Amino acid sequence: QVQLAESGGGSVQAGGSLRLACDASRYTYCMGWFRQVPGKERERVAEIYTRSSGTYYADSVKGRFTISQDKAKNTLYLQMNSLKPEDTGMYYCAATRYMNSCDFNIWGQGTHVSVSS
Repeated sequence: QVQLAESGGGSVQAGGSLRLACDASRYTYCMGWFRQVPGKERERVAEIYTRSSGTYYADSVKGRFTISQDKAKNTLYLQMNSLKPEDTGMYYCAATRYMNSCDFNIWGQGTHVSVSS
């Protein structure tokens, strides 16, 4: 079972930056970041294909967030710039048990991001 541990959340003012990190016991076919606020469904923010480093971003974060991976450290990152209050939420690192799908089904405990206006 893959183990995921997020870090790097915190409080920041609008326009600021944060970098989230996810320490993984190993990489899977693809890795991702999701976020959730109370009362809403978990939203896919970004994902990366481990082998090709191809990426996907939600429209709401394109141009502001960057997902990256350090394979030597088994660490996944999410660089978040130009943060907005609507970026507030619990951010989860995600992995998949599947060999050729980004159907995420392994989750970390989450790290909270709070952006004030």
